[in-house]
Amino acid sequence: MNGQPRRFGQSGFSLLEVLITLLIVAIGLMGFAAMMLNSMKNNRTSMQRSMATSYAYDIIDCMRANRSAALDYDVEFGSALSGSSVAAADVTAWKTELATLLPAGDGRIDVNGNTVLVEIQWTETVNAGDDATHTWKTETTL
Repeated sequence: MNGQPRRFGQSGFSLLEVLITLLIVAIGLMGFAAMMLNSMKNNRTSMQRSMATSYAYDIIDCMRANRSAALDYDVEFGSALSGSSVAAADVTAWKTELATLLPAGDGRIDVNGNTVLVEIQWTETVNAGDDATHTWKTETTL
């Protein structure tokens, strides 16, 4: 027989260790969820900017196809062109698409000689009750 007392080692986890582990995992999962929500918001904003870019170049292409009537494309925010010209039809279709596909979307075209400025605005709800207005501009020559 051995004269040394026998030591009993700890076996298994205590309840406190399990609770601390669950707390750490829960905090990690909440951080992951917040990161995913932020990523989804940024993806939506990126998609809207891509759409604004596409629609700006779309109307510029229409103007290049109808170069002789480029001055007829001049339009402000909130207004529309009247008449049955190709320019009026192009601008009406363009503004309708902006209003439909971008939240509170609208556009303006400023024609100054051969230079064209296309500006597109839309409103995005950032937080409950907070709206942010985004503007995308491009300037080109016909």
